[in-house]
Amino acid sequence: MKTHWRTVACAVVLALVAIAAPASAFDASSTFAKGTFVISAEGGYGEQFNVEGRRVKSDIEFWNLGLRASLLPFGSTGPSILRGALEVGLEPFYQRYTEPQAAFWAGLAGVLRYHFLSLGRVVPYVELGGGPGGTDLKVREIDSTFSFLVWAGLGVSVFLSDSTALYAGYRFEHNSNGNTDQPNRGWESNVAILGVSYYFR
Repeated sequence: MKTHWRTVACAVVLALVAIAAPASAFDASSTFAKGTFVISAEGGYGEQFNVEGRRVKSDIEFWNLGLRASLLPFGSTGPSILRGALEVGLEPFYQRYTEPQAAFWAGLAGVLRYHFLSLGRVVPYVELGGGPGGTDLKVREIDSTFSFLVWAGLGVSVFLSDSTALYAGYRFEHNSNGNTDQPNRGWESNVAILGVSYYFR
């Protein structure tokens, strides 16, 4: 039976919010100050999503790991509920396919994440990421030794201290070789992510 990743992701987000300390004890402007560095480690689980409604798909499943090094170049900016901070990072990223066959993707991704800072220790975010990498996945959607992995996502971080946060999120991921080889139908997936971040100057 397949893992119900949506249920797991929602439960984790609710648990993180429930353990958050009172917002008054957290100074977001200090944690997200200009020039702050961020180190994040994360892992996820994903399944192919038939967004185009094709009759035949490969039912791809996978888990992934990443280690991101980032900078907050501007500090906190913006009005009211839009007040936030931009994170710019690079992330060596590994994706291990378990279905329909054992295979991998490995590469270096660039990541942009915008943190919304008006809720104290509970910090929602949106993100964009992607990059090139090598792969040996051979399915009807893609069969090449090179592909691009790109994603858009959202999630929430909960700060356990002024410098350490746990986060959970959702990503919509696309994999394609950019027509550098054939076949290149490409494919999409839903991904649940869990991670931890450390902020320092």
